Amino acid sequence: MGSDIVAEEIAKAAKAAFEKSQLLPAAVRIDALANIKQQLEANKSEILVANKQDMEAAQVEVDAGRISNAMMKRLDLGQGDKWTSMLKGVQDVADLPDPTGLVSYASQLDDDLELYRVSCPIGVLLVIFEARPEVVVNIAALAIKSGNAAILKGGKESNHTTHLLAKAISQGLAQTSLPSTYIQVIQTRAEVSALLDLDCYIDLVIPRGGNSLVKAIQNSTRIPVMGHADGLCHVYLDESADHQKAVRVVVDSKTNYPSACNAAETLIVHTSLLNSVWQEVAQALLAADVHLLCDSHTLSALASLPGVPEKFSSHVHSSTESSYSIEHLDLTISVIALPSLHSAIQFINSHSSHHTDSIITESERAASAFCRGVDSAGTFVNASTRFADGFRYGFGTEVGISTGRIHARGPVGLEGLVIYKYILRSKAERGHIVGEFGVGEGKKSFKHAAIATTSVPF
Repeated sequence: MGSDIVAEEIAKAAKAAFEKSQLLPAAVRIDALANIKQQLEANKSEILVANKQDMEAAQVEVDAGRISNAMMKRLDLGQGDKWTSMLKGVQDVADLPDPTGLVSYASQLDDDLELYRVSCPIGVLLVIFEARPEVVVNIAALAIKSGNAAILKGGKESNHTTHLLAKAISQGLAQTSLPSTYIQVIQTRAEVSALLDLDCYIDLVIPRGGNSLVKAIQNSTRIPVMGHADGLCHVYLDESADHQKAVRVVVDSKTNYPSACNAAETLIVHTSLLNSVWQEVAQALLAADVHLLCDSHTLSALASLPGVPEKFSSHVHSSTESSYSIEHLDLTISVIALPSLHSAIQFINSHSSHHTDSIITESERAASAFCRGVDSAGTFVNASTRFADGFRYGFGTEVGISTGRIHARGPVGLEGLVIYKYILRSKAERGHIVGEFGVGEGKKSFKHAAIATTSVPF
């Protein structure tokens, strides 16, 4: 059977599952999440063994130069608290309020004629991501809670892990009245290519990965795409920056998880700080094994120190123009000195990917100007760029980061996976018709009287 036929069957099944789910109570979705969490816990050992297989295969690819160390690190489901955080994310999503069925506008158009704007799911999501296997669980949880069906495609590097995570999700769904095809996982690029043509079944594509993946998806489909191509995040040291805050925030933004899309890739230093705060920050970064790509001003400031910093010769290099357009995804940061807040804002807006940018400042005026002037999904004050995350925002987890201009922006949680519909109900004995309204004798006027409610009363 050809991939086009298989893909259409998958998409049709997802659409049918979505339509069936709309008639089920929200409690069913909560039960499904509890069951999925239970299945994941029960199968932890087997899943981590599969993850080790993927890691070993990835190491071979790294050694051959076919994938990066950063990508391999993203594969590791046993690293740190990843497994615990994944399970907690499922529970946190289950505990969040239901985002569907909420009334954001209600109006009485006429006696016994009421209009409601009500939140509802988007429909069928196609989510394509690279490397990180826990994304399968994150997105499945968000899709289920928000009432959306989902088709998921992970990177081939995590096939063994993804297969068992998907199996646990299916086992959890099987214990509820939700269709087993509500969450589906596919394995091949051919299936993705075929699905991208099926705008009659799929309502939104969410790519999570590098620039090449996102651009390829955007150029290959008529289906709306939500996501971001790069994570070019900046930290700006304002002239009033406190040295302790500067060191803490810059080091954390760069080193907490260098391969994440919310890690800082460029540091902007106000020229007044070159012989003070910048030197402290630079030495802290070098102590954390970070490589510095410096412009002439920041490089000269380090070279003029009484004692040459340790690792200066091995870790400090001159930058080029292209250094400020690179998502390093490792322990490297590009550095530039600029003379003003205004020039820093201009630089960020012309070089960033509009993801997340932070200012270190003691000036309320500078903080306000930065947050309003920088055109990014997240603008922070005296805080690490690593806070740009659905879990840290209290969304339970996230389906991804959006740098788009419409619908959702920033970390996309439950609210970003619902849209709205208008429900109009006439309770009049003969119903309502438009022909009765207008200007002139015998015509009725609209009342447009606000109705105080947060839910539809039927």
